[in-house]
Amino acid sequence: MASTEPTGAIARLMDELGNLPGIGPKSAERITHFLLASETKDVLALADALRDVVQKVHPCRQCCNLTEDELCNICSDGKRDPTLLCVVEQPRDLMSIERAGTYRGLYHVLQGRLAPLDGVGPEKLTIDALMHRVNQGGVKEIIMATNPTLEGDGTALYVSNLLAGTGVKITRLARGLPSGSVLEFANTQMLADAIEGRRVF
Repeated sequence: MASTEPTGAIARLMDELGNLPGIGPKSAERITHFLLASETKDVLALADALRDVVQKVHPCRQCCNLTEDELCNICSDGKRDPTLLCVVEQPRDLMSIERAGTYRGLYHVLQGRLAPLDGVGPEKLTIDALMHRVNQGGVKEIIMATNPTLEGDGTALYVSNLLAGTGVKITRLARGLPSGSVLEFANTQMLADAIEGRRVF
């Protein structure tokens, strides 16, 4: 009995889609058949967009965010506060903070977090570039906005120790209870963070 498993270009596309985060074999199969049923121009537009991302997008010369220009749109915005620097792990973290619409300083993207067990040390991050920016002067406060995980906290501590002698104020994102939550359903770490990070009413 002949195999009904896809082969050739179809199998390759399913395999490549399956390598994407959050895409399992079933989702890869559905997307593949969606693309096969779509108009040629729509599929080629997607292919062109993927090609452009690979060929045109690169790290910003200053903050290491993703951009097609020498400087990203945030670094080139003269209305941003250059004395305030928010350090994040990835460009997607930067985008999350930007969506909140309240931060008006600049950023520095580390391009990851320290993870010794995964072979990610300081040399694989953009820590040297961050230190160079700070040593140039003008930065008054650095907000460590790494993720509240073991690796994120370790990265924030490591970077903070490096910056200790620069005279720059180092702060960390507040943690605790989200607005609209109920104490009864908060986990112990969330409550502990909320108590430690309490502020004057």
